[in-house]
Amino acid sequence: MKELFSLARRAETWRLLWLWLAEAQKELGLPISDKAIDQLRSHITMTKHDFEVAELEEKRRRHDVMAHVHAFGEAAPEAAGIIHWGATSCYVTDNADLVFLRDALNILLPKLAVVVQKLTDFARTYKDLPCLGYTHGQPAQLVTVGKRACLWIQDLLIDLRNLERARDDLRFRGVKGTTGTQASFLHMFKGDYAKVEELDAIVTKKAGFDSAFVISSQTYTRKIDVDVGQALASFGATCQRIGGDIRHLAMFKELEEPFEKDQIGSSAMAYKRNPMRSERTCSLGRQLCNLARNNVDTFAAQWLERSLDDSAVRRSTLPEMFLTADALMILLDNICSGLVVYPAVIKRRINDELPFMATENFIMAMVDKGYSRQEAHEHIRVLSHEAADQVKNHGEDNDLIQRVANDPFFEPILGDLPRLLDPTTFIGAAPQQVEKFTGPDGEVQLALQKYQTQIASHKAAQLHV
Repeated sequence: MKELFSLARRAETWRLLWLWLAEAQKELGLPISDKAIDQLRSHITMTKHDFEVAELEEKRRRHDVMAHVHAFGEAAPEAAGIIHWGATSCYVTDNADLVFLRDALNILLPKLAVVVQKLTDFARTYKDLPCLGYTHGQPAQLVTVGKRACLWIQDLLIDLRNLERARDDLRFRGVKGTTGTQASFLHMFKGDYAKVEELDAIVTKKAGFDSAFVISSQTYTRKIDVDVGQALASFGATCQRIGGDIRHLAMFKELEEPFEKDQIGSSAMAYKRNPMRSERTCSLGRQLCNLARNNVDTFAAQWLERSLDDSAVRRSTLPEMFLTADALMILLDNICSGLVVYPAVIKRRINDELPFMATENFIMAMVDKGYSRQEAHEHIRVLSHEAADQVKNHGEDNDLIQRVANDPFFEPILGDLPRLLDPTTFIGAAPQQVEKFTGPDGEVQLALQKYQTQIASHKAAQLHV
């Protein structure tokens, strides 16, 4: 990703765009020599000298595109007079940005697919392991560790779809001239609009796009940046959600991100195992969400056919968005490669809360034995409040089950208590849902089909800081 948004790649993509334009113009009959085309092809790669020439020209002319026109012309003198023929600066800047958006999304998508597959493997491993659910931050009906992971997977699949859609919706700006009317090219071809359209189509195909915008101003509409940015921002929000969940579960000691043998959690508190990967994920996810706002403001601020206040902000925002998203992919990959589950802690936390959750089962079992539902409810209410008092005011363990066992009223169901307290009877269809969602014909595998080669060859991402 860093190479994609490097100065060298940007300048070399501009040179490719000038080459493609010249090739198409020659193909359509304009007087461009074979030698000129050969020289352009031979000097796509930027040298140190090329950068030095461009730097001097830009300092002199205060125009980056024209600086590179002159540098390219010096490297390919036979083509110096036809480089940028009929074009405007946005022919190279905007078309190059569209290439970068497409290629950057193509870098991210397989990485996201790998993360989804790793979480899928995790979910299937723990699809049957009961754990406390939480609503309002309070213990709720049991779920399973695997079912909870499927919540994360589902959100990531939505991100996968959004990023695919953002990529597939991209179109080339193409060969449109200074204000999008193609006037210079219509003049170039003596009013032959069919050739102007053919020129546009040839260059679009050379750039690897299926189609170009019919309508543009001097720039492609900055609404495209908004759409791409919103898809990335949505992914950033997902990262915050997943990172936050892992941090909470680490706080409960139910689950942890990878923690290496010699890793230090705190410079002062040597015992600490801080979830720094997940904290970083939340931090960068927030940054990604906020960066996308620049695209909204820039689109809204454009005047008529174009104003240059879009330039500087986009030159920083677009690369930063993708570099941040790429960093998040690396983090998620690393985290999901080594999630650690602590079943004994999970079981203890269930045991602390399950007696209260099981009370409805006790009531229903008493009704099955022919007793009054209201009378059973009242007995449970009194015993539950007594047990809660012991927990909250005296720091004791939850002894509700012992109180139920000691109450003669519940003698008819004493033999059923182990069954009524089995955690696996409280998880509903969670295991089946995981299987349906992640199995061979499930949503996950259908979404990942096109990425199987990358998934199979992937190695776990490593963090260096």
